[in-house]
Amino acid sequence: MKTRSMTLLVLAEVAAMSLWFVSSAILVDLRSEVSLSALQSAMLVSGVAAGFVVGALYVAMSGIADRYDPRKVFALSAVLAALANALMLAVPPGGAISIALRIITGFALAGVYPVGMKIAVGWGLKDRGWLIGLLVGGLTLGSASPHLLAFLGGANWRLTTILASLLALLAAVLVSFTQAGPHHAAAAKMNPRVIALAWTDRRLRRAFLGYLGHMWELYALWAWIAPAAAASYVLQTSLDEATQLSKLTAFIAIGAGALLCPFAGKLADALGKAELTIVSMAISGSSAIAAAVVFGGPMWLVFAVFVVWGLSVIPDSAQFSAMVADLAPPESSGSLMSLQTALGFALTIVTVQLTPLLAQVIGWPGLFCVLALGPVVGIISMSGLTRRRLKGAIDTGA
Repeated sequence: MKTRSMTLLVLAEVAAMSLWFVSSAILVDLRSEVSLSALQSAMLVSGVAAGFVVGALYVAMSGIADRYDPRKVFALSAVLAALANALMLAVPPGGAISIALRIITGFALAGVYPVGMKIAVGWGLKDRGWLIGLLVGGLTLGSASPHLLAFLGGANWRLTTILASLLALLAAVLVSFTQAGPHHAAAAKMNPRVIALAWTDRRLRRAFLGYLGHMWELYALWAWIAPAAAASYVLQTSLDEATQLSKLTAFIAIGAGALLCPFAGKLADALGKAELTIVSMAISGSSAIAAAVVFGGPMWLVFAVFVVWGLSVIPDSAQFSAMVADLAPPESSGSLMSLQTALGFALTIVTVQLTPLLAQVIGWPGLFCVLALGPVVGIISMSGLTRRRLKGAIDTGA
């Protein structure tokens, strides 16, 4: 039952999260048809994150992931997100209504990702790194999928949009066939004081801060990797070839990380969750610097660096949430994980908006160096949560 439920949950996550980067995947083709300003482009991309933050805060403060059947919350959220995304085809691209629909899509997806983690942690205690790693792998693959749809569909951005909505509807069906795990804990009512633990509990505070360092880099890369790659490739080849290759680069770089997430979870369960995050952020931060160095160089080298960056930027994501699940009261884990993701995605609104603007001012290489600052902060924070440091705190009574 555990294997069946987790498999269906991960597949549902892949299908539903295909909605997240639809705007990024179709942006180049959309611009060839409609004149979009830099602000409109950024709002289409970051609108999802803005809606997600509001939605995740609602999930955290209302406690719906802990008070109600999370499978039903997931399914209803996926349906709402699918409908909002499909309505993009009925309104002028880049207008206020289309941006509002992207915000609604993000709001609904807050009932998919954090709530999915609540379902996953109910299936284990000692293997939570693996379980949430599987889910984040699904999120990563889902985030990459619109780039594949855009690559296969060519310039037909409308086809990419409707296919992503159909996948989200499929997600609602799949999650309905999952079961609640033996460690699932529900709260009778929401206790607002639980939210304060994110600040008053020093260990949770470090996990939250480490996650913010991780998120500083992650979604800026995911949202703008295709335009950044195209800007590099066009220095070596034609615009059309650079655009097509950038779509494939984005899919492979983002999707490759999905393959590592579950195995990184296994490693984290064995060696330590904080230890895994530190190694991952060290590699991703170094990759950001390397991307700045090779920008505009041989396309095979730029492609390789982006893939390594994509491989290393996501495997640690699950472990920040897994640590919150370990440290939080079981009946409140859904609310605290939702709050963590809300704060993280609030930060991504800033980074995703600033990325194209900073790239215009300091260039893509300079922007990559700015993104490398996030892993530095994350490493410093998570160093206090290693098994050795936690054991030392317990031994001294701290």
